[in-house]
Amino acid sequence: MPSTVPLRTRVAVGGALIGAFMAILNIQVVNTSLPDIQGGIGTGLDNGGWISTAYLVGEITVIPLSGWLSEVFSLRRYLIGSTVMFLLFSVACGLATNFPEMVTLRAIQGFSGGVLIPLALMCVITLLPEHVRPIGFAGSALSATFAPAIGPSIGGLITDVYGWRYIFFLNLVPGAVMLSALIWGLAPAPMQLKKFAKGDWLGIVSMGLGLGTLQVVLEEGNKDDWFGSSFITRLSIISAVSLSLFLFQELRPGNKAPLLNLRLFARRNFALSSICNTLLGFVLYAAVYLIPIYLAEAHGYGARQTGMVMAWIGLPQLLIIPFMPYLMRLFDSRRLLLTGFILFAISSFMNMHLGPDDSGPQLLIPNIIRAVGQALVFPPITQIVTAGIPFRDAGSASSLFNMLRNLGGAIGIAVVQTFVTNREKFHSAIIMPHISLLNPATRQRLGLLQHYFATRGMVAPQSARHAAILALGRSVQAQSFYLAYGDAFAMLGTGMVAASAVALFLHKPSGRAAPGAH
Repeated sequence: MPSTVPLRTRVAVGGALIGAFMAILNIQVVNTSLPDIQGGIGTGLDNGGWISTAYLVGEITVIPLSGWLSEVFSLRRYLIGSTVMFLLFSVACGLATNFPEMVTLRAIQGFSGGVLIPLALMCVITLLPEHVRPIGFAGSALSATFAPAIGPSIGGLITDVYGWRYIFFLNLVPGAVMLSALIWGLAPAPMQLKKFAKGDWLGIVSMGLGLGTLQVVLEEGNKDDWFGSSFITRLSIISAVSLSLFLFQELRPGNKAPLLNLRLFARRNFALSSICNTLLGFVLYAAVYLIPIYLAEAHGYGARQTGMVMAWIGLPQLLIIPFMPYLMRLFDSRRLLLTGFILFAISSFMNMHLGPDDSGPQLLIPNIIRAVGQALVFPPITQIVTAGIPFRDAGSASSLFNMLRNLGGAIGIAVVQTFVTNREKFHSAIIMPHISLLNPATRQRLGLLQHYFATRGMVAPQSARHAAILALGRSVQAQSFYLAYGDAFAMLGTGMVAASAVALFLHKPSGRAAPGAH
């Protein structure tokens, strides 16, 4: 950062950005190692998903609270306190011995770690001068896009070499650096405990209950057959009622101190950027989910191999994002944003026609194009969404921006899970009528397969015939699988096209805070 920014401020912002990186990285690192964690604490595959769900519920619940709580306890106390809690509960997760213990600790770890994401952006907005903020936005972009990309690599490597418990202990080293930076860099400020007593408690409770239950519905819905499950149905009703109450409470004229200033959506750029941001979260996290699952199921990739493929989404960003502040001075942020969305869409459409020969090497070029697109998207969209926001609304803006991206990601993963399952069934239903003994091509294929098995030890004709039928069935299933995943990537590309269309209506950012900002 330029020397015009005091050293302590630069150190404080850098420490906050490390915290956001750690909080986001922790999701992907743990997801990669879930099978090992499940074995280590003695729980089954069905329960293992709650290890991730608990963290995400804690995270999405606390993000909207972060701006208000930073006012109550002061930014310095709240950020330092949350960092200490995050590190303590990271160690506790690494020492967990059973499933209930792990889920409880992960929820608290997510509740403390989720604070680090919006407060990092808040530090950029409130501590840095306007002309320096693009550098802070670039750092924020690295945490948002680089962390999910390299998470599988780090998680797979540490689990293979040291064991799953060390993925939690990993937080201690950067955490110590972050804590030192915050303690030294952030200026003390008085607490405003009166705001705690006068807090918008109806909004807080309805928001926490609504978002928490919605996160569980999105994480567990596909596994439990959505509304075929009474558990998912009940949670969906609770979420819908709670979030409706939250919106009413925040927007009613008599509420003089709302938890979040939802009237920010009346600002054209904030509203449109929020739509783009939600779509970006949808596609970003859905793609991070799809690629490892595809490589594991179709090509038998392990965690470390998958990590190497995913790394090519992250590594190019290390080269591009540092130059983004310079590019944002040369070019209109809206053009950079639009270019990034288009590149992201192209990379998704390039994966539409997957087949048996499309594994890691064939995903290299799409992944690099996607990396360039992501690097071009995040700093501009952050600049556009925060431009002209009064300082008093910085907490609300940061909380809403990060909450919507995370919520978009949760919806994206839930949608692609169900979408792939349904498209596999659809393609299988289309292909199967053509697999008939009345079809000469089918009879020829079965004959060749029967001969193949007969020449490899299956002397009995009935056994060879049965093996040939099973092999043909597996071939149909595999083809349906490739087509379904290709359709899913096409859907993600369409999502980025939609985001591009919305971005066309953005106004040029004003570049200064609104009156009354200080």
